[in-house]
Amino acid sequence: MISALLLVPAFLLAALSASAQPLVDFQVAQPPPLPQDAKQCTIQILERTFGNSFGDPEIVQFTPPTDCGSVGSWAGISLNFTVTSNGTQFDRLGIFTFQNVEIWRTSTPEPNIGDGIIWTYLKDVTRYLPLFAKPGTLILELDNLLETGLDGQYATTLHATFFASSAQNPPAPRADLIVPITTLANNTGNDASVPPIFSLNITLPQNTVEVYAELQASGNGDEEFWYFNTANEFINDLPSGESLPNGPFREVRLLVDGQVAGTAFPYPVIFTGGIAPPAWQPITSYGALDLPNYYLDVTPFVPLLVDGNPHNFSLDVVSAETDHTINQNWFVSGLLQVITDPSGKPTTGKINVYQASPFAETSTTGSVGSNGDVNVTVKATRNIHVESTIISGSGTTTNVVFTQSSSYSNTQNFLNNTFIQNVQQTATGSVLSTHNGVASTVDNYSFPLTIDITLQPPTGDSFFATFDHSYTRTILPSPFILGSTIQEHQLANAFFAETAQGNFGNGTSNNTLSYVDLQGHTYDREVDAINDVIVSDHQGGNLAPVPTPESVPVANPTKLNFAKPRLPGRRTVGNGQ
Repeated sequence: MISALLLVPAFLLAALSASAQPLVDFQVAQPPPLPQDAKQCTIQILERTFGNSFGDPEIVQFTPPTDCGSVGSWAGISLNFTVTSNGTQFDRLGIFTFQNVEIWRTSTPEPNIGDGIIWTYLKDVTRYLPLFAKPGTLILELDNLLETGLDGQYATTLHATFFASSAQNPPAPRADLIVPITTLANNTGNDASVPPIFSLNITLPQNTVEVYAELQASGNGDEEFWYFNTANEFINDLPSGESLPNGPFREVRLLVDGQVAGTAFPYPVIFTGGIAPPAWQPITSYGALDLPNYYLDVTPFVPLLVDGNPHNFSLDVVSAETDHTINQNWFVSGLLQVITDPSGKPTTGKINVYQASPFAETSTTGSVGSNGDVNVTVKATRNIHVESTIISGSGTTTNVVFTQSSSYSNTQNFLNNTFIQNVQQTATGSVLSTHNGVASTVDNYSFPLTIDITLQPPTGDSFFATFDHSYTRTILPSPFILGSTIQEHQLANAFFAETAQGNFGNGTSNNTLSYVDLQGHTYDREVDAINDVIVSDHQGGNLAPVPTPESVPVANPTKLNFAKPRLPGRRTVGNGQ
């Protein structure tokens, strides 16, 4: 493991000089499984403090290092993002775009403690090796706003570490080409806002033989708590402002020339300002610092894509409503990992089977009680099956079969004059792609979520919230990503109160994670926090750092001046009726 403290620059340490014990925030996640016995070369890519930064991203020019072997021959690449902040601030979304490709979507923990906060996240970006093997532009979009009561700035640094290849650590596998499905902007992050649907015409090399897609999508604004939005059939049975319309089901779709090529039922990331901020200190919800990607094999469409003409790739997010409308907005992006045939001759082939409906099959049921209680359930299923024959210019024939099966259920309960709001949601799915019978893409996932919110009558100036959040995923997303199984379970709860003296709260968090991959790397962590204090922490497996980091307590942890919480349906503390 790279020491985070070794990479904290002097100006960040100076910013914390008045603080003896900044709160160390973190997301429970496995360390990058990279070869620690390899020669390592670390370079700083950017250093920036984000104050009033809306519309003002950091734009830097990257040049590949040459002191860890020949450029592009590396065994691995990792990024280290270290941030400090003082004062009070909302959480903010961060978008890293490199060579017009989104390579990392993150967010900031909310600072609210006088002694400040600090966090470091290490991300494996080896699969983007073709991008790092040439000079180019890297953009960090981190829109922050300073105003009365929100004075926290984010002082950031980004380092990249390159791991030299050797006989013991061979060069990492790499695509021949990475193609962005983004806005291609040169002055900001390249994610697109939907709705409306985002489309881009792409021309692939005629000798393309394999194409793998990665999708990135996250809800924002009226879609931040999409899993709490209520089906239109029942929205008028609730008081105004208690919920948002267009239901809780969301499907991220990738379309090729208007045909559905694959979809994702997204994981519900909860940002650190979401619902109950005390629940997410010092341990963020899973995914808050490294939002998950979704993987699809687009190889079955190669026979259509190798004619030398541009083809339309589209990304959107749809609901279970009759018109499939969602609220504003989701940020989406994608990329294509492309493999070409060394002969340079055109690829041929045909699509033999295509079975995919434009939208998932959905149903909505519910009831309205005589006492005003509203209960709504939305369900969805999705099945896709595509078979193709691919004939490379070298004469190799590959039979590709892509299947996808997903299911979804969401039940919402509005009880006791809506002072109680609960949601129980689960999304499960299986993606399997085989090339001549050998698995090429595997993505099996389960994302259960239960949230209970109870506002305290009669005014609702305070509330309790509990969270039961899990992420279970087995992935072999493409030949460029190490297959792994991750199981993460988080139990959190919080109390929050808004008073004339400020916003106060406390919370607890229990986290259990296990990781194992196909190269034999293992990692497990069990960590508990109460009122910002780590009360137990165990890390095991051959990726575990030594020694285990010590906890950092803070003074008076139950009286922290939080920014105003964001609750579902635009409701605020104090409007429980």
